Amino acid sequence: MAQVEATTERIIEADADTVFDALADYSGTRNKLLPEHFSEYEVREGGDGEGTLVHWKLQATSKRVRDCLLEVTEPTDGQLVEKDRNSSMVTTWTVTPAGEGRSRAVVSTVWNGAGGIGGFFERTFAPKGLGRIYDTVLENLAKEVKADA
Repeated sequence: MAQVEATTERIIEADADTVFDALADYSGTRNKLLPEHFSEYEVREGGDGEGTLVHWKLQATSKRVRDCLLEVTEPTDGQLVEKDRNSSMVTTWTVTPAGEGRSRAVVSTVWNGAGGIGGFFERTFAPKGLGRIYDTVLENLAKEVKADA
């Protein structure tokens, strides 16, 4: 099994604290950022960053639906890590300053991919598809924090 990784980033016209707070707000803002690929969103514990337990289904393709139950930690300032209890998937959100009133938001997801020919296709296509999904989340985040400014 090879590890599969999908990463995308965006410069957002808002300070890093504002962007991070919006991402960490699982009981409010986060659900508004998710495109149609996400369903059955539910905060089960917490709701603001560290200690949150959140559930959703992620439909990456027409045939592939992943049932996610994510434990949220904040290992360092400006970083949220979502570890899926149902799989090897880990998503890390990192927000850093990028100049006056701007920030860089990076999202990276890694998981243990399948072996064989199925694994080849997963390693080839899944990062691009997941990257597009998270690019939409970052686009929605940029709009959300700009609207709040």
